[in-house]
Amino acid sequence: MKIGCEKEIGRKQGKDVERKKAEAVMEAVLFTMGDSVEIARLAETIEEDVGKTKEILKEMKQKYEQEDRGITLIELEDSVQLCTKPQMYEYLIRVAKTPRKFVLTDTLLETLSIVAYKQPVTKLEIEKIRGVSCEHAVNRLLDFGLIKEVGRLDAPGRPLLFGTTEEFLRSFGVKSLDELPKLDAVQIEEFKQQAEAEVQLALDI
Repeated sequence: MKIGCEKEIGRKQGKDVERKKAEAVMEAVLFTMGDSVEIARLAETIEEDVGKTKEILKEMKQKYEQEDRGITLIELEDSVQLCTKPQMYEYLIRVAKTPRKFVLTDTLLETLSIVAYKQPVTKLEIEKIRGVSCEHAVNRLLDFGLIKEVGRLDAPGRPLLFGTTEEFLRSFGVKSLDELPKLDAVQIEEFKQQAEAEVQLALDI
């Protein structure tokens, strides 16, 4: 019995060592990359399946959430990223440049909402919903990195298709598009009315 217990303890200790090594490897990869990394790629790196890798990442996130840690893990679709905690911002700007901030006007928010819910979507489809040109709004959202070109529509002229980016998920604090609140017909109609008001205001000026 004693020998059996010693073997069991030895196996458990061996697993703990392997798990700690897997954590260290993924932490090193995420830190070095700086950007998000697909969980499947991390699984390949530590030679584990995706399910096991997600378990280890969950434990890592729990450790990072403790008050004495300045970093955390965020989930973005099927990827994860190592980031500093938001409450560390005031300390970071003492030694680093203030990060670029963007201001989203009502027009930009409406256009972004349409892209988020209807993607992949063309400029023409956005304009049909809003009733006004979206050229400026789309270009600004591209500059901010909140949307990106995701292909071309198989139609005459092959217009560009747009979709949201990981930066969009990060900025709005959601893991995936599935977490976005549902958009109903009433809200779409409100977009149209607000767009019409913009046109009228421009005409009055």
